[in-house]
Amino acid sequence: MPQNVLIVCVGNICRSPIAEAVMRDMITRAGLQADWHVESAAIEGWHCGSRPDERALRVLAGHNIECSSVARQLQPEDFRRFDYILAMDRSNVASLRHLAPKGGRAKLLMLWDFGLKPDERSIEDPYYLMGMAPLEKIYEQCTIACENFLKQAQLIEIW
Repeated sequence: MPQNVLIVCVGNICRSPIAEAVMRDMITRAGLQADWHVESAAIEGWHCGSRPDERALRVLAGHNIECSSVARQLQPEDFRRFDYILAMDRSNVASLRHLAPKGGRAKLLMLWDFGLKPDERSIEDPYYLMGMAPLEKIYEQCTIACENFLKQAQLIEIW
């Protein structure tokens, strides 16, 4: 039975679709598709049904990573359906804790806790920032964090 991972940010059009696509790509390259299922979702429903931000899609395409994500809002059943819910920042984790229904089995974690740079404690929201550089930084952070998450999850049960 595969491990189910949901990656969450505020709107599900920048950070979480990048992380979802990066993690899916890593899983596919490692031949672990039977072991892992990955999706992404939004805390807020502002962009439901939308494709990711054009800048996010360009960054992913520049790294030869496909993205088929469509924004959706987090649902109460996600807390029961997924083994892990990975948030992008502390605000996201706080929202998830507030929204989590009783009986949820998902482990709520911050994706960047699997990063390597202690001076960067979250993957910041680039929505209002101009240019490609913020999205490229998110791609780099997600690559590090997703790889570390998968390595740790393959070796041990995470918390």
